[in-house]
Amino acid sequence: MIRRASLVLVGALMGATAMSVIYSAGVPAEAAGSSTYKELSIFGDVFERVRAQYVTPPAEDKLIENAINGMLSSLDPHSSYMNAKDAEDMRTQTKGEFGGLGIEVTMEDELVKVITPIDDTPAAKAGVLAGDYISEIDGQSVRGLKLEDAVEKMRGAVNTPIKLTLIRKGADKPIELTIVRDVVAVQAVKSRVEDDVGYLRIISFTEKTYPDMEKAIKKIKETVPADKLKGYVLDLRLNPGGLLDQAINVSDALLERGEVVSTRGRNPDETRRFNAGPGDLTDGKPVIVLINGGSASASEIVAGALQDLRRATVLGTRSFGKGSVQTIIPLGENGALRLTTALYYTPSGRSIQGTGITPDIKVDEPLPQELQGKMVTEGESSLRGHIKGQSETDEGSGSVAYVPPDPKDDVQLNYALDLLRGKKTDPAFPPNPDKAVVAK
Repeated sequence: MIRRASLVLVGALMGATAMSVIYSAGVPAEAAGSSTYKELSIFGDVFERVRAQYVTPPAEDKLIENAINGMLSSLDPHSSYMNAKDAEDMRTQTKGEFGGLGIEVTMEDELVKVITPIDDTPAAKAGVLAGDYISEIDGQSVRGLKLEDAVEKMRGAVNTPIKLTLIRKGADKPIELTIVRDVVAVQAVKSRVEDDVGYLRIISFTEKTYPDMEKAIKKIKETVPADKLKGYVLDLRLNPGGLLDQAINVSDALLERGEVVSTRGRNPDETRRFNAGPGDLTDGKPVIVLINGGSASASEIVAGALQDLRRATVLGTRSFGKGSVQTIIPLGENGALRLTTALYYTPSGRSIQGTGITPDIKVDEPLPQELQGKMVTEGESSLRGHIKGQSETDEGSGSVAYVPPDPKDDVQLNYALDLLRGKKTDPAFPPNPDKAVVAK
C-alpha cells in the first residue's frame, strides 16, 4: 500500500523550532555577475586582514564557518551550514538509533537526572533507575556542563565502556557503574490501549516511524476486538518533525487515495506531488489527530493531509506553522549545506507557512499553576527573518506547547476519547470523506 517517496527530511528532531530538509544531489548554480565577484574579493581582503592582524590569532576554520552561517542566516531561520559533526548528528537522529546507554535524561540542580532507562538497553541491564542523578562521567564532574554536552559524552562507539557515578535516593554513598555502550534504537511511536480506543503517539519521524506504527496498530487490533474498538487517537503534539517519506507513509497508512502533500520550488518544473495508495491499516475506524504549538513540519503534513481529505478530525490548538523545505547539499570534508528551496502544500493547495494548521475542534490545554505566565507561545511567524507565508496574517502561527504528564489530566486527550465513545458530539466529528477539500 505504501508508495515510497524519495528520502526527504522535514522537521527539527531536536529543539523548539522546526525546519525541513530534502536530501538531493543539488543542481549547478548559475554564474554570478562581475560585481558579485568584486564583492567576494573584498571578503577575501577582510579575511586576510583579520587572520593577520586581529589582536589574538583567530581559528581560521571558525572564521570561515561563521561567515558562511552569517550569509545563510540572513536568508531565513532554517538555512545553515553543517560542519562534519553537525551533519553526522543529523544523520544519527534521522536513522533513529545510535551508540549509547539508553536513558532519557534532563538536567536538575546541575546534575543529569535519569527520567527513565529504556527497556532492554545497556543502562537498564546495568541497573540504572529512574530518578538516579549522574554526578560524574568517566570521573569528570557533570557540574558546569550543558545537558547536550553531557549527552554527547555518554554517546559513543558501540562496545566501548563508560563509567558513571550515580547518586540515588536512599543509598548511603555514590554508586559506580561501568556500562558498555550498544546500539540504542530510539522509539519513534509509543502506543497503548485506552479501554476501547487505540492511542498512538508519534514522537518524531525517523526511519523507524512507519514500521513502529504498523506494529503498534497490529498490537492494538490483537488486544481489542474489532467490534469493540471505537477508533484511534493519533497524538502529534510536541512532535517537531523528521523524515518526509515517513510523514507520507503515516498519512498513507490511514488513507485509501488522494494527494498527501506537494512541494513547490522557485521554478514550476520543481513541483513534486506525493499520493496515497489503497489500504487503510485501521480498517476505516474513526481517527482523531491531536496537535498543539509543538507540532511542526512533518507533523503538520500528516495533520493537514488527514484534515483536507476528511479522513480524521484535528483537535487541539494551532500548530507551529513550518512550511518550508530545505535541500541538503553535501560539501567537502563531510559537511553539508542546508538551503531553503521550496514550500510544501496540503492537498487543498494551502501553504501552512506562518499560519499553521487550525484544528477542526479547538480545545485548550490548561497550564498548571507553576507554569502559568512562564510559557511563551512561539511559532514560525515569530521567528526573526522567517519567510512570510502566502496566507500569513497578524494572527500568526503557533500556540502553547504543553502536554500533561498524567493522561488523567490531559484535557485534549480526554475530549478526543469522549468524542470517539459518543459521550461528546461535534459537527466536525466524524468527518465526511466525500467532502474532501482538494486543489482544483
